[in-house]
Amino acid sequence: MKKQTRAIRTQTPKTKYREHSTPLFLTSSFTFESAEQGKALFEETEEGNIYSRFSNPSVQEFVDKVCYLEDCEDGVATATGMAAVFASMAALLKSGDHIIASRALFGSAHQVITQILSKWGITYTYLDADASEADWEAAVQPNSKMVYLETPSNPGLDLVDLAMVGRLCKKHNLIFNVDNCFASPALQNPAEFGADLVLHSATKFMDGQGRVLGGIVVGKKEYIKELRFFCRQTGPSMSPFNAWVLSKSLETLGLRMEKHCANALKLAETLEKHPDVKQVKYPFLTSHPQHELAKQQMTAGGAIVTIELEGGFERVAAFMDALEIASLSSNLGDTRTIVTNPNTTTHAKLKPEEKKALGITPGLIRISVGLEDIDDLIEDFTHAVEVSVKSDILE
Repeated sequence: MKKQTRAIRTQTPKTKYREHSTPLFLTSSFTFESAEQGKALFEETEEGNIYSRFSNPSVQEFVDKVCYLEDCEDGVATATGMAAVFASMAALLKSGDHIIASRALFGSAHQVITQILSKWGITYTYLDADASEADWEAAVQPNSKMVYLETPSNPGLDLVDLAMVGRLCKKHNLIFNVDNCFASPALQNPAEFGADLVLHSATKFMDGQGRVLGGIVVGKKEYIKELRFFCRQTGPSMSPFNAWVLSKSLETLGLRMEKHCANALKLAETLEKHPDVKQVKYPFLTSHPQHELAKQQMTAGGAIVTIELEGGFERVAAFMDALEIASLSSNLGDTRTIVTNPNTTTHAKLKPEEKKALGITPGLIRISVGLEDIDDLIEDFTHAVEVSVKSDILE
């Protein structure tokens, strides 16, 4: 079966009630048929559920679907996307190790690497997203253990050459860890390029409707085994209810991403032509500096568009206040279009020089393009741009 079919048809075994839609296993624990079975389950000589912090049928169904979509062997679901990011590093790195990362990262991932892992004696080297293969090669140290990156990145939509980094990791026996949240498995599969681990904030496009939190890491069994041990002991478990919601959402992921991408491209093309918009960035615009790379490793450009307006935060505030359809929120990946100013929200904790290196300016706006009628969105955004310009003139 192809991926879309498996995403729809994979579910827990039917119970005696012959239900068509998969049931929700909202239970904290599971019973044993006998004392001997309990002993066997804890000794891991028999497979089965013990406690929902360890495993749960609803959670496992979600994990299985993501493994199919990402072409990966095994996976672990977590309570949030950041729990997935942290677990993917903390489970596999130790004091004295070195991590190589793309500089273009989500703010909290940056804080984990620079503020938390560093306290445990784990060092890091940052590279620009467009660094050459020679630059990546030069960053490898004798104690290097992992490469971590996002592509496209949050919020700057910078891309990293997955095939190139995959070759580097294989050559130096490094764990290749990729955050694939912005693209989703519908548009990009890092495992095809050699990624050992692929992670997502399932809160975003996997849910797609702003309802629940969740994260997931899928990848090679040898690494997921260590990750599962870490999560079992430390407890960043996904709620069975959230897993049930997310599993059903995956059935429409492909269809939703088609519409997200179509809307995003049309909005980006329109705003790029607007004389009062300083810059528009979207991977499938020919003006994107890595447009050719985007076409090589993505099937479409995704749902995120960034624009930059002249005039700093005051101009941004006037623009956002004038929007009538789009929501103001730091979240993304919803059916509803969402805008935020990364400089003052998602990346507010970064130092000025760090923001500058990532292209996060006071006038930058990240747009998560939803599934509304594109004509309505175009009218809403162009009207807001014009209102923000007039506000500058009046001042």
